[in-house]
Amino acid sequence: MILSENISLKPLNSFGIDAKARFFAGFTSLVQLNEILAGPSFRADQPLLILGGGSNILFTKDFDGYVLKNEIKGIELVQEDAAHYYVKASAGENWHQFVMYCINHNYAGIENLSLIPGNVGASPMQNIGAYGVEIKDVFYELEAFHLKEKKTYTFRNKDCEFGYRESVFKKKHKGQFIILNVTFRLQKQPVFHTQYGAIEQELNRMQIQDLSIKSISDAVINIRTAKLPDPAVTGNAGSFFKNPIIPQALFEKLKTSYPSLPGYPSANNEIKIAAGWLIENTGWKGYRNGDAGCYDKQALVLVNYGDANGSDIYSLSQSIIESVQEKFGITLEREVNIL
Repeated sequence: MILSENISLKPLNSFGIDAKARFFAGFTSLVQLNEILAGPSFRADQPLLILGGGSNILFTKDFDGYVLKNEIKGIELVQEDAAHYYVKASAGENWHQFVMYCINHNYAGIENLSLIPGNVGASPMQNIGAYGVEIKDVFYELEAFHLKEKKTYTFRNKDCEFGYRESVFKKKHKGQFIILNVTFRLQKQPVFHTQYGAIEQELNRMQIQDLSIKSISDAVINIRTAKLPDPAVTGNAGSFFKNPIIPQALFEKLKTSYPSLPGYPSANNEIKIAAGWLIENTGWKGYRNGDAGCYDKQALVLVNYGDANGSDIYSLSQSIIESVQEKFGITLEREVNIL
């Protein structure tokens, strides 16, 4: 495999940031990946970035190392039992297209995760979630390649140590593995999750009489399209910040001053707070400085209106963090990977 040099990553990240990779190559199989890693141009002591859909990353500078794009494709039904389908998808598959594939085959369980940007390989890494469903709820196993050992390992649900937008691949195994494929355990008899966000309201607006995974997916797509910018038009990485989880006592104290503050029960008697509400109520929604801004329909989304660089977006995020901390005493955490 030949490594290209000084390649622009602008079309390969959803923020549309024009950072350059010192070396770049794509791989469509484990064989090709091994050829790259064993090639004369590859040095193991240099920085390495495995790129998927580029939807959860902010480049603040050029990447002085190797960027390898995972383009492994393939979807297959590997087994089934009385209640479930076990569907394996390669890491390079587009996530939304995979969701649509499952809906078309009546594989239930991920319809609430429609239109989430990115590729399949990032889904367990981030433990992506929306409208009451997370990857950990439908995850069965994955195969991942250890970069140093040059061996493939299988991870089951407990091995991944899933948390809120977290997994073992973002913590103790960060940078050590390349996810090759993910197997999902999907339902033959769907369990509908409509009580989150505006799904029920949208289903009513759509005048849905017979609930199905397709109708729920359509409702989610309508909601997301209405409030989130299309990365193909306006650069963004979706939700830039995690929803903070705070002690019950702090939530009750804040509610006395801010009665409209939304909160949702979490584990350990804690409360998950809507980060978008915090940002909007510190005056950032619709803010713009040059081409870096806070989206006017959803304060949780930072956007590149054209020629912002990564530092512009990062500086804006830092200002938002500081103002939320000052007003509410809550420290927001970035969900997007900063490079």
